[in-house]
Amino acid sequence: MVGILLAVIGGFIVFRGLSYGSENSAIQVGDFHASVEARRSIPTWVGVAAIVGGVLLVGAGLPRRTRGA
Repeated sequence: MVGILLAVIGGFIVFRGLSYGSENSAIQVGDFHASVEARRSIPTWVGVAAIVGGVLLVGAGLPRRTRGA
């Protein structure tokens, strides 16, 4: 389940993009408060790494066939 979820999140990052915001207080004087919000996008390579990691986890969870007998 974790591998599938990781691969789906990675695919979303690669194909749609994902960003997050951070708010920094710029100035505060008395009741006046100014802040700056910065939006940063998650790099594509993080999505590719998540896809690869998810596929590896799914592959590791598959039952192995035994030869012989």
